[in-house]
Amino acid sequence: MTPLYARRRTALAAATAVVAGALLTTGLATGTATAGSAPAGTPALGGAPVLLSAAARTSLIQEQQATAADTAEAIGLGAREKLIVKDVVRDVDGTVHTRYERTYAGLPVLGGDLVVHQPEGGARTVTKAVRTAVAVPSVTPKVGAAKAEAQALAAAGKADAERAEAGSAPRRVIWAAEGTPVLAYETVVGGLQEDGTPNELHVITDATTGEKLHEWQAVHTGTGRSLYSGTVTLGTYKSGSTYQLYDTARGGHKTYNLARSTSGTGTLFTDADDTWGTGTASSSSSDQTAAVDAAYGAQITWDFYKNTFGRNGIRNDGKAAYSRVHYGSNYVNAFWQDSCFCMTYGDGTGNVNPLTSLDVAGHEMSHGVTSVTAGLRYSGESGGLNEATSDIFGTGAEFYAANSADAGDYLIGEKIDINGDGSPLRYMDKPSKDGASRDYWSSNLGSVDVHYSSGPANHFFFLLSEGSGARTVNGVSYNSPTYDGSTVTGIGRAKALQIWYKALTTYFTSTTSYKAARTGTLSAASALYGSGSAEYKAVEAAWKAVNVS
Repeated sequence: MTPLYARRRTALAAATAVVAGALLTTGLATGTATAGSAPAGTPALGGAPVLLSAAARTSLIQEQQATAADTAEAIGLGAREKLIVKDVVRDVDGTVHTRYERTYAGLPVLGGDLVVHQPEGGARTVTKAVRTAVAVPSVTPKVGAAKAEAQALAAAGKADAERAEAGSAPRRVIWAAEGTPVLAYETVVGGLQEDGTPNELHVITDATTGEKLHEWQAVHTGTGRSLYSGTVTLGTYKSGSTYQLYDTARGGHKTYNLARSTSGTGTLFTDADDTWGTGTASSSSSDQTAAVDAAYGAQITWDFYKNTFGRNGIRNDGKAAYSRVHYGSNYVNAFWQDSCFCMTYGDGTGNVNPLTSLDVAGHEMSHGVTSVTAGLRYSGESGGLNEATSDIFGTGAEFYAANSADAGDYLIGEKIDINGDGSPLRYMDKPSKDGASRDYWSSNLGSVDVHYSSGPANHFFFLLSEGSGARTVNGVSYNSPTYDGSTVTGIGRAKALQIWYKALTTYFTSTTSYKAARTGTLSAASALYGSGSAEYKAVEAAWKAVNVS
């Protein structure tokens, strides 16, 4: 679960998980595609993904799973290792990128994920989360599961978790994400975090020595009259004489009212006349305005991903997540949970400042996209890249909406006023303006809270999109510096988004570091625009400008 912003008092700062114009520049279909052709009248970049129907995607996954054993042998995996298809992407030029999870002797290998890239008629290449060969002396533990569970509960206690309890018995895994692979237990602790956010703390324990190896948080904390986006058109459904906040045109997204509860799904919002909300916040737990913003944010984000990247929903399977509003009382955060495949929003201070702004909605759902693609682990440098990905695509969704009441900008959470002084949560042009984020990469970046270690990637994205120095975009002034004093010329936000999305979905893995992100985005730029292109050179320059080279 990832919250929208960091709690600076948390004891899990280094391992905590974060919530979270015309951008169509590639040959992406807006209808159903089953092969690899671009629609008539659009530029066809060979490396761009094709929009697959749900049925076509399922069929492709089944094809790849049927040959997984042959693939495992071909890429040199051991006899005890097997591949399980997680996702498949087909490019316009026919290249297929298959993302696999790995098992060893039937046990999940954490850090064993990999992507196989197969061009039509070309040589297969592989991107692995870790290069280390996966093998352990035995899959029989020397430490009991009870010890692993006790250790996990102790870790949750140190983080001031409330009502902490193991959600299920510890499971045996192979921990390969760091160092030499070992037999381990993974324990997931439930309950609530110190601020009321649901707790899904994952703790990894060495099954031979009993040593705690790692921990991370899996909860990622960011016509109706909306609070932040003005009067908007909503996808609703009429059932009998009652309208429901149920968008059947976008995978069946529903918006529910938790009415101050912190558990369950809540009650589906309904209305008699299909006119929702008042445009002003109310402390009432039945207020529709927050629901309007949440539903609008969900539909904009769905449309953004579909029309910009050819992505058919969060999982790319045509099915929507759902949203819950009015979580808890005075809860000042928002979060995404993979476990419920849902987004949840608090009402903020006094229950009149809901965290339902457009960029927050885009941020939260993008955590879901990251989870089902690269699966960037929510700690260390990969955690910072996870957070930055949500900021990048939340920003992209906000620009895509072209809503005059909430114009696109490179500020994160500027509408929700969490700081109480009108300032945003984060700044992409110079991240350190928030007082905690890093502008540039350094060797200790992985020890920084993921909300702040996202800074160099956010800074990279701004430089790649807009360039360095002073400029004004949609009435907002920016002044972006560089680590080495260099001048960076931007290639435009549309191309920058395409490069980051392709890198996330085809080259990043669960353990991607900043150095690996540079490699992945260069591979993406090469596939989309060519290795000698201005876009490729701009990616090099922008990474160098944030001290990643």
